[in-house]
Amino acid sequence: MVTRLWRDAAGRRLAAALLLAGLACLPWSAEREQPVFSYIAVVDITRSMTVEDYRIDAVPVSRLDFVKRALREAVAGLPCGSRFGLGVFTERNTALLFEPIETCAGFPAIAAALDRLDWRMAWAADSRIAAGLLNTLETLARYDADLVFVTDGQEAPPLNPRYRPRLDAVRGKMRGLVLGAGGLVPMPIPKFDEAGRQTGFVAPDEVPHRSTFGLSEMAPEEIEGYHARNAPFGNATGPATEHLSALREDYLRQLAAESGLDYQRLLGGEGLGHALSRPEFAKTARVRAGLSDWPAGLALAALVAAYGVGWKAKAFRPRTRLPARPDP
Repeated sequence: MVTRLWRDAAGRRLAAALLLAGLACLPWSAEREQPVFSYIAVVDITRSMTVEDYRIDAVPVSRLDFVKRALREAVAGLPCGSRFGLGVFTERNTALLFEPIETCAGFPAIAAALDRLDWRMAWAADSRIAAGLLNTLETLARYDADLVFVTDGQEAPPLNPRYRPRLDAVRGKMRGLVLGAGGLVPMPIPKFDEAGRQTGFVAPDEVPHRSTFGLSEMAPEEIEGYHARNAPFGNATGPATEHLSALREDYLRQLAAESGLDYQRLLGGEGLGHALSRPEFAKTARVRAGLSDWPAGLALAALVAAYGVGWKAKAFRPRTRLPARPDP
């Protein structure tokens, strides 16, 4: 029986497939040098990140939900041996949720953490973008990782430019990206009740539309209605637009340039994946890689050769016509 099976070509291919499948079950591995990456992503979870100006499968989604999906896809595309950590930003501080972990073995944990990011995790309502980036660079520079700082760039309440934190002191402390999230058309900011249900949108009279903190950056003679004690910022009313939100690209480019980071707008997971795989962010490391894919692939090829070729030959074999029976 075995001899007859071995003499048959399909039988030999089947035996080879079984042998290769058995080899694929063994823990074959080898070390090799390859480029790897290490990132900490810090995600803005303030209220403006709930604006729905992205789409997934033609369905409107919030900036935060789009960021979560894009980061998950980008991390899945990083080579094994890479590392990824996650933090959140609100008010003017960053909280690190977990330090960078290996992306292949740790991907289920990374994906679960990204899925559970929520605006309700915020511990304050303010959104001080420049101060938050400064705090991030100061606190995370000790990690051997590059930064992905994700935000729409909207300072809330509006910031007096005279008192904006300067980032020159932390320039070059970390490499990485300022990732701009959101559309360029101003959109209303949702309001939610204590149970997290949307109850409408932020109205113009519910938010300040300019800063009245400290001294104006303008000279007193340039301020309409200036009064040193009663109206140091004047009495002119500017456009009421802070109840709407759009990506502040020019502002984020300025912050990125000051801090020595690159700027990129978030348009999708594929584009983010390419950005995170740029050669200038790569490090060479020795990684132990599994080799079981090779015998498994060869086993599949042998099965196709054993059954597919024989089936095809039978399917296209011309049918023999029987001679007609003579009439009695």
